[in-house]
Amino acid sequence: MIDLIDNLVIDNSFYYIKRDYVVEKIEFKNRTFYAKFEKIIEPLDKQIIKDHLNKKNTIASPLIKDGYTNNLLLIYKGDDGAKFYHTVKQLFVAIKIEKYYIFKGKSEKHIQVFIPVDKMDLDEATKKLQVISKSLELKLPLEWQTLPNINLPIDYNIFTLPYEIYE
Repeated sequence: MIDLIDNLVIDNSFYYIKRDYVVEKIEFKNRTFYAKFEKIIEPLDKQIIKDHLNKKNTIASPLIKDGYTNNLLLIYKGDDGAKFYHTVKQLFVAIKIEKYYIFKGKSEKHIQVFIPVDKMDLDEATKKLQVISKSLELKLPLEWQTLPNINLPIDYNIFTLPYEIYE
């Protein structure tokens, strides 16, 4: 897994761990969010990642740092991962996205598509993700989410670490 993570630029100065209970109630833009991921202010190390891969815990990493992101993310949670995978690959060829990584999530139904970017601000990231999402909507039912999302609190703009490359 370390090799997979090395392909992605992530902030490993802290991480989030999923709990079985609500850790924090977050008020954001007249909405209430109930976070089950606890922020741990310690470096993300190899043992924590190893425990995550062995499904002893669920670890997440932040997508936003100082108002910028280094990754655009599509998270698919539908019933036809293979169709999503092939549609995304075709779409990326059409819109000239050459560098991306596709990983399996916790179950076979979860797919994470990372598009590395160079320190992109949230407004630009949102616009780029809207273009991708609108293009996908033409071919597939809406069974994914995009991150980062300016309509979510910072502590919701996180991703669980991937488990393995999707093939």
